[in-house]
Amino acid sequence: MPVCVIFGAGDEFPDSIVLPDGEKYIIAADGGLRSLEKLGITPDHIVGDLDSLDEQPDEKIFTKLPHIKDTTDTFEAVRIGQAYGCTEFHIYGGTGGRLDHTLANIQLAGMLAQEKQQAFIYGHGYVITAISDSSFTLPCRKSGFVSVFALNDVCKGVDIYGLMYETESVELTNTFSLGVSNEFIGKPAEISVKNGTLCIYYEC
Repeated sequence: MPVCVIFGAGDEFPDSIVLPDGEKYIIAADGGLRSLEKLGITPDHIVGDLDSLDEQPDEKIFTKLPHIKDTTDTFEAVRIGQAYGCTEFHIYGGTGGRLDHTLANIQLAGMLAQEKQQAFIYGHGYVITAISDSSFTLPCRKSGFVSVFALNDVCKGVDIYGLMYETESVELTNTFSLGVSNEFIGKPAEISVKNGTLCIYYEC
C-alpha cells in the first residue's frame, strides 16, 4: 500500500528531507508545490485554491478548490490520498507560517488517528503525530523532549514507558499540560491510551 507524502505551504522544514521508502503518492497542497520544485520532485497531484501560487498548475493533475470553503488545502490533500488508498500520511510544510494552519494540521492528525490511520507532521527537528485508543513506539534516543497532549476533553488510561517520567493509567485533559516536556533516556519508549486521542510531539 502506498504512503501519501504531502507538501504544504508552511515555511518550517527538517534540515534534511528524506522521503519514506517504498511506493509513494506525492501531493502538493497549493504553495507546497514551490518546495517540491526546489527539491526537484514532481508531484502526482496538486490541490489548492491558488492563494499561494502565482500560476495555474498542469490541469491533468490539478484539483481546483474554491477560495471560500470549510476545509484547508492540506485536509483536501489527505482526502485525495485516502481515495488513492493511502492510510499513512507524511506531511512537510505543515508547520511554520500561520499558527492557525499548524493547529488545523494537528487536528487533522487527530482525525486520522480516529479513523485508524496515521499522520506524521515534520517540523524543524521534531515530529508530531497522533494516536487514538492505541499505542505508539518511539525510537531509542539518548536525549530530546517528548510531549503528550490530550485532543479530547479527557484521555483515559494513558501509559508512558521508557521515558524519564513514566505513567500508568493516568488521565490527561485538554486544559492542563501534564504531559509536556518528558525526555528520552536511551531506551525505546511506548505511549498508549485506552480511551481518547493523543497528540505526540517528539524531537528527532
